Amino acid sequence: MFNLSFFNLSVIELALLIIFGLSLLIQLFYYFVFYVRVSVKRKAKIKNAENLPPVSIIVCAKNEAHNLQKNLPLILEQRYPNYEVIVVNDCSEDNTEAILNDFKKFYPHLKTTTIKKDEKFQHAKKLALTIGIKAAGNEWLLLTDADCRPTTKKWLLTMASKFTTNKIVLGYSRYKKTKGFINSIIRAETALNGIQYLSFALAGNPYKGIGRNLAYRKSMFFENKGFARHIKLISGDDDLFINQVATKTNTEVEYDYTAQTVSEPKSTFSSWFYQKRRHMTTRKHYSKRSKFLIDTEIISRTLLFASFATLMFISNIYIYVILAFGVYFLSQIIITKTILNRLKERQIFLTCIVYNLIAPFILLAIRLKNISKPISNKWK
Repeated sequence: MFNLSFFNLSVIELALLIIFGLSLLIQLFYYFVFYVRVSVKRKAKIKNAENLPPVSIIVCAKNEAHNLQKNLPLILEQRYPNYEVIVVNDCSEDNTEAILNDFKKFYPHLKTTTIKKDEKFQHAKKLALTIGIKAAGNEWLLLTDADCRPTTKKWLLTMASKFTTNKIVLGYSRYKKTKGFINSIIRAETALNGIQYLSFALAGNPYKGIGRNLAYRKSMFFENKGFARHIKLISGDDDLFINQVATKTNTEVEYDYTAQTVSEPKSTFSSWFYQKRRHMTTRKHYSKRSKFLIDTEIISRTLLFASFATLMFISNIYIYVILAFGVYFLSQIIITKTILNRLKERQIFLTCIVYNLIAPFILLAIRLKNISKPISNKWK
């Protein structure tokens, strides 16, 4: 029988219960309207390569000799009939130039362009990327970084299979597995971030891309004047540009394992924390719709956890609260586990669950740190 004490609530308990209920509904909305889309099996439809367009892969490298030595052969040996690789040597002071010259002897489809160092002129990655795009001989561009490597030799082929009438293809990029809890946290955060931007795009709300695995048309880049709208900002060559140009009708996603890239992660919490602080500086420049979707999710999650913990201590209806929270937690476990299986990221399942709980605190710490000690994201 239903417990009538449910109706004998104090004003504080009632307010907390309302907050808990609304936050719970919002969280379930995100899981069953957005995130579940990535959990649906989407086997990559790899087309006949002969019918696919020629592609220009662009890599910007600044003092990346070691990474180029390891990763560039994997990019240059993709199973694709018509493509070029353009490496922009961005003021490197190591032996990048020598390594690139050696590779060019064996790979005729490798092209390079160099930016010479000028003490009077500082520039961000956006200049190097723009130079690489201008040098590209093909309409379709596939971007990655020097510290990235494709998971398979079908990376280009699988991504290019999405190059139809669309103008943008968002890919997924994971971080390399190493020892330690910090590495697990970094990989979990990256996976959860990927789930969010991929699922939003699948729902018709694309808001960002990852420069480690991103494709778009050269003509679209110049039609939108490249990075002109945010050229004064150091960051934003991937997320701000995609936030600016991506729409429901011009964007596709591809997260099959054959189309993923793997990157070198930060090795310490402090370096990763600083990286996240830098990423946070671009968010305020997102569209209102994007900011609303992102902020609503994190605020509702924070309020859900806070109201749940408080009700457990002060309310006599905690059994109903536990049951309701159990629905959320079970939904999270099932959907997250299914998605990680799709992404071949099974090993970080438990870490993702843990990170989901502590993320509000980490994000709050990042915001507070950026307020107390702002990071400049502008060239002076």
